[in-house]
Amino acid sequence: VIHRLPMPNLKDELHASGWSTACTCPDTATRKWDKLVLPCLISSRIYVVDVGSQCRTPRLCKMIEPVDVFWKCNKGYLNVPQSLPNGDILIANLGDPAGNGKGGFVVLDGKTFELKGNWENGCEVPPTGYHFWYQPRHNVLVSTGGLVPKIAFRGFCPEDFKKGVFGRRLNVWNLSCHSLTQCFDLGEDSLPLSVKFLHNPEAAEGYVACALSGVVYRFCKCEGDNWAVEEVIRIPAKDVQGWIMCKMPAFIADMVISLDDKYLYLSNWFHGDIRQYELSKNCKPRLVGQV
Repeated sequence: VIHRLPMPNLKDELHASGWSTACTCPDTATRKWDKLVLPCLISSRIYVVDVGSQCRTPRLCKMIEPVDVFWKCNKGYLNVPQSLPNGDILIANLGDPAGNGKGGFVVLDGKTFELKGNWENGCEVPPTGYHFWYQPRHNVLVSTGGLVPKIAFRGFCPEDFKKGVFGRRLNVWNLSCHSLTQCFDLGEDSLPLSVKFLHNPEAAEGYVACALSGVVYRFCKCEGDNWAVEEVIRIPAKDVQGWIMCKMPAFIADMVISLDDKYLYLSNWFHGDIRQYELSKNCKPRLVGQV
C-alpha cells in the first residue's frame, strides 16, 4: 500500500470503477489514463479521482452529488462506468431515485466530467440494469438486467423469487442512435450480470453470465443487424444443508475473457470456485481448469 484516499462520505458503496479513456477512443494515442471514475451503488454519488498529476498520491478532483443525478436523469444506484468511443463516460444504473427497478445509462462529459444527462434516446428503458459492453465496429451495445435495489439490497432472500426482483433480460442497443433494438429473455430469476464481448474489435460475439441460474450464454450477430443467443455453459446448483435453500446456485458474480480471447474465467461466488474455460472455434467452451 503506497497511499490511501478516503472518500468524504459514508454509505456510498464504491462497487465499480473505470478509466476516463478507453482503447476504443479514436485519439487514444494522445489521451492519458489520468482520471478514475467511481460511481456509487448506494448513494448514487459520482467521484472523479486524479491519478495522473501525482500517481503515488491520487486526489479527489470532482464530485457529482446524488441530487444532481436524481433531478437531471431521474436515475439512481449507479454501477459500471466505461468510456465511449467519443470520449464521454457512460454509467449504467440499476434503478430510479426511489429504488425501483429502472435500467438505462447516464453520461458524463469526457473532458469536464459534467453530468450531461441520460444516454438513451427517449426509447423504452429496461425494467432493471447492471452491466454493459459495446463493440463500435458493429455499432452495438449490450446490457444486462440486474435487480430491484430497494428490495434486493436488503439481502438475498428466497422469498423474492418469482416477484420480478431479479432481472432476466439481455438488451441490445444501437450504439450510435442510443436506442433499444432487441431484448432476450434469459429466464425468470436468472439474474444476468456480467457481459463481455471478445477483445478482437472485429468480433461480433460475446458472453453473458447469469448469476442465479448458473448459465452462460453466447450471443452473436446473425443476418442483418439481428443478434441471437445460445446456452453454452450450465453450472448446476448444489444440494446443501443448513442454508436458506436446499439447493445453492453457483451465483456467477463476475466473468473475464483473456486478452487473446482464448479463455473465459468465471467466479462462482456461492460455490467458492473459479473456473477456466477454453473458447474453442466450435463456440462450445470447454472446462479446462478449476480452483
